[in-house]
Amino acid sequence: QVQNIESGGGLVQAGGSLRLSCSASGRGFGSYTIGWFRQTPGKEREFVAAIRSSSNSPYYGDVAKGRFTIAMDNAKNTVYLQMNSLKPEDTAVYYCAVGSPEHLAIQGEYDSWGQGTQVTVSS
Repeated sequence: QVQNIESGGGLVQAGGSLRLSCSASGRGFGSYTIGWFRQTPGKEREFVAAIRSSSNSPYYGDVAKGRFTIAMDNAKNTVYLQMNSLKPEDTAVYYCAVGSPEHLAIQGEYDSWGQGTQVTVSS
């Protein structure tokens, strides 16, 4: 089973950028799909973006379109989420998930989750 570890979160001012990383231990991501979700207290996890290893095709949730970019570096077994033009409402814990989901935005279809990384955007 792939274990994934997130990093790259932090505090940034509105309008700034952050790059999150999701690194796979062991044998890498293989043919899995890697997704990013985020969660704020009292709310359900929200789909941000995903990428299929087999095709390297990115998919984005509404919150990410036009501002975030997901990309995979197979040599480093790492998936990146580049977040630009950050807004205070992007403040959340961001999670990396790995699995073979049929529906990319449904968190229950992913098998492995990281511990999350906090992103805080100040106004």
